[in-house]
Amino acid sequence: MTSFNRSTSRRLKKLTQIPSVWEGDRRPLSSPNQHSDSEEKGECILWVDYSQGVVRGMDVVASDIGPEAIVRTLMRAMEHPHSPARPARPQRIVVKDREIQFYLRGVLQDLDIAIDYAPELPLIDELFRGFTDILDSQTPDLPPQYAQILQEKAFAIWQAAPWEFLEEQQILSIEINKWDVGTLYASVMGMLGMEYGILFYRSEESLKQFRTAVLQDEDSTEHLEEAFLKQDCLFLTFESAEEDEDEESDLADLPLSEIDPTFGNIHPLEGLRSVLYDEEALVILVAIESLIRFIRDRRRDLQEDIFPTLSRRYRISLPQSEEESTKSVAVTVSTMPQLAAELEEMAGFGDDEEIDNLDFANFQSLQDDLIPEDSFLSLGVVSWEMLDRLRKGVTYHKAGEIKEVGDGLPVILIQTSRPKAKTVIERIEAAGGLKAICFNPGADPFDGDRYDLGLLQTQNDELFLFGEFLDEDPIHVEARKKWNQRCKNTKGYCGLIIAKGLTGASRGNPQLRDMMALFETRSLSPKDLGIGTLKLMPQLNLE
Repeated sequence: MTSFNRSTSRRLKKLTQIPSVWEGDRRPLSSPNQHSDSEEKGECILWVDYSQGVVRGMDVVASDIGPEAIVRTLMRAMEHPHSPARPARPQRIVVKDREIQFYLRGVLQDLDIAIDYAPELPLIDELFRGFTDILDSQTPDLPPQYAQILQEKAFAIWQAAPWEFLEEQQILSIEINKWDVGTLYASVMGMLGMEYGILFYRSEESLKQFRTAVLQDEDSTEHLEEAFLKQDCLFLTFESAEEDEDEESDLADLPLSEIDPTFGNIHPLEGLRSVLYDEEALVILVAIESLIRFIRDRRRDLQEDIFPTLSRRYRISLPQSEEESTKSVAVTVSTMPQLAAELEEMAGFGDDEEIDNLDFANFQSLQDDLIPEDSFLSLGVVSWEMLDRLRKGVTYHKAGEIKEVGDGLPVILIQTSRPKAKTVIERIEAAGGLKAICFNPGADPFDGDRYDLGLLQTQNDELFLFGEFLDEDPIHVEARKKWNQRCKNTKGYCGLIIAKGLTGASRGNPQLRDMMALFETRSLSPKDLGIGTLKLMPQLNLE
């Protein structure tokens, strides 16, 4: 048995011994009515002065911590007690656990403290009854009678993944007309691969006000937070069950067991709360179930390029409840193309973006809307061994027979979010595949800078800009030298890898599991491409 050092015993014996009886115990931090795992919450250690009616020391520890923990708390109760108590040691200690009694007798044998057993500890029992009352009075995040079915519906929405084809401005109306709710306006988040969830606005006005506020103050964190709290909506969001932010990754790549759904409410007068009351739980349950059915029935239509006009009516069964006598509710789900167009116009989605003001007289089909702006880009090489694994494990487009010469296949790696990566792959495939990769000279006649422009040519002869590199950048110069030599080794063969995981732990260093597509192709010289030097031109104001 571990005992005090002699110096520690001498120090404790110097404390004034007062004629008091102290009670001590450790108990789980849970209520019998909560049906929760007490091991997750830990245990509470209490030392109280029964004679004076004060708590001298309290700690919360993990359930698997040994008996040493109760001694550590006792030491603090003696040397550094909670106010208003003063440092002291008792004449007598009472516990209700025989094991604790025998353990303390061995540890405290040099301190002249009597260690007794009692089947009840009146003061501690009263304190823990108070703790239990507090735990029982806490409002759960979800009403217990609806918690399980809400979790099930949340996971069903997660697996339906509406963010793969619905953008935030493509609003779906859900007409309920019950529980003082008329129509909810559902906005799906997640296409950008950042936040996944659904906002159920209680009014079209609230939705528009929030969008307007965000567009006006998108650079002001303070104003964005204020606009966020002024929303009037119910919400369902998804997060990783892991709390380690350094290991953050794209949620869409995680197994269902690692996804944690959260429900809540936002209101201008209430702010944000991650708690749903009974009627709110029923409203969001009906909304989610009707959304699941609508997505199931109209998925193909919703995946079209044009947001279609659709409407379906459903009868949703309600879970049995003493408070809710109604057995079902009729719900109508509809798309809102006109509102979507209005929101797009507010955000300026309809404006044609400049392609870096390139000289269209030189080449009119050059586009820069294929590769997302925030993508990670690198010029590198894939070993022949890794190439074989890639060909077997990802979407693969073969260009021809490549002889394994040198250290591997030269590749352009583009890493972005999973939804954006999927869009890039689909667009290249829709254009017939990848025909060539080329680096072509570019120039800015206004400041004299010269560029090395990275271009992708698709089979339909469209050109897409994937990178702009200053000619004087030493890192790019070295990368280009290696690229040219490797392409020479492979007789002009090279590749394009599209990867996901931009916001995760593999950012900048995607692993095989992050790679979604490999396009093998040929490398073209600027002479072969034949478009000359591309020049930046001033923007014309056509208003």
